[in-house]
Amino acid sequence: MLSILDLRARISAGSLTPAGAIDLCREAIAARDPGIGAFVALDPDPAIPQEGPLSGIAVGIKDIIDTATLPTQLGSTIYEGWRPRADAAVVARLKERGAVALAKTTTTAFASSDPTETRNPHDPGHTPGGSSAGSAAAVGAGMLPLALGTQTAGSVIRPASYCGCAAIKPSFRLIPTVGVKTFSWALDTVGLFAAGVGDLAFALAAITGRDGIDIGAAAGPRIAVVRQDFAEAPEPAAEAALARARTAAERAGARLTDLTLPQELAEAWERHRFIQDFEGRQALGWEYRHHRDALPPLVRGVLDGGDAIAPAAYDDARRHAHRARRVLKDLFGEVDAILTFSAPGPAPETLASTGDPRFNRLWTLMGVPCVNVPVPGDGLPVGVQVIGRFGGDGQALAVARSIEGALRG
Repeated sequence: MLSILDLRARISAGSLTPAGAIDLCREAIAARDPGIGAFVALDPDPAIPQEGPLSGIAVGIKDIIDTATLPTQLGSTIYEGWRPRADAAVVARLKERGAVALAKTTTTAFASSDPTETRNPHDPGHTPGGSSAGSAAAVGAGMLPLALGTQTAGSVIRPASYCGCAAIKPSFRLIPTVGVKTFSWALDTVGLFAAGVGDLAFALAAITGRDGIDIGAAAGPRIAVVRQDFAEAPEPAAEAALARARTAAERAGARLTDLTLPQELAEAWERHRFIQDFEGRQALGWEYRHHRDALPPLVRGVLDGGDAIAPAAYDDARRHAHRARRVLKDLFGEVDAILTFSAPGPAPETLASTGDPRFNRLWTLMGVPCVNVPVPGDGLPVGVQVIGRFGGDGQALAVARSIEGALRG
C-alpha cells in the first residue's frame, strides 16, 4: 500500500516531488483499477500544491461528498452528472493543507446498502464492503494513500477490515459533514482510510489542526476486550484475529481484561436502526417522493421501513442512546480503550451484499472514535477495532498503533 508517511518523508528529503507522488497514484490506478472498479471520476489535471503537510498526497473522495472540480453523483442515476459549485468543508480543508482531490470513489446509493460494482482488491469474487466501497478498495489495493468515507452504521470500519487497510471513524463531528449528503444527521460521520495507523494519525492531525494527535498517550493502557454477545457470534477468522490482537496488545505492555457490556448498551444497539431509518426517510424525502422508482431496491426498502417508524419509537431510541452514552462514559473511567471485532469475518464471497455492520452499529450510535487495525494472517483480511472515549481520538490511535506495531513485530 501507499503510505502517507513514506511519501511525505521522500518529498521532504527531495527524492520525490509532490507531482511525482501524484503520478505514482495515477500509475497504480491505471494498472489496478480495471479489475477493481474503485473510481467513478478522476481529475485529469488537478492543481498540485507545493507546500502543506499533505502536499503530494492524493485523496479519494467518497461520491456522496461534494467536490467542485468533479461530479458528485451519490451512487444514483438520479444525480447523474451533477456538479456542485463548492467543495464540502472537509475537501476544502484537505486542499488547504496541500492534498489533491484526485478521484471520486464509488459509494452505494446514498451510502445505503445496494452494492456497487467495486470488487475486493484481495479477491474479485468477494465484496469490498460498503457503503464506502471504492475508498476502502482504492487504499487496500495501493492505488491511493488516503481516502474519505462516511459511516452511519459500519461503512468505514467494516470495508477497511474487508480490504485490509487501516481506518478511523472519528468522534462524532470531529470532521465536519457540511457538504456531505445526509442520511442520518444523528449518526453520519466522515472517516479516513490509509495504509497504517500512523498514516491515519498524520492525516487526522493535518485535517483537524490537532498536531501530534496520537502522541502522549499513557503507557501500559488498560484495554477491555468486548465480544458484543448481543450481536451474535462472529466467524472463526474474526475470533482468531481478536485473539492475535489481544496477545499483541499484551506484548506491547497493555493490561487487558474481559468486559461484558451493560444492558443499556445492548438496548441502544437494538434501536440503532430506528434512528437511522427514521432520519433517512426524512433526509431523502425529496428523492423518495419524486424518484422512488429510481431508487435501488435495498435503499427503497429502508426508506419504506423508515416511513413506518412512529416518532414515539424514534424518540424512545434516542433516549436509550443518551442513557447508553452516559453508561459508556462511566466505563471509560475504568479503561482507556475497548478492543472488539471490526466485522463478523472476512469479506463474504458475494458481490450482491456489502456485509453485516452488526459489530459497528453501537459505536457509531455512541459517537466514539473507532480504529480498524488489520491483523496479519492467512486468507482474506480481517481487522480488529479499537474504541476510545468520546473526544479521545488520539488515545484510540495511540493504542491502535501500539497493537499494529506488535502485530507486525
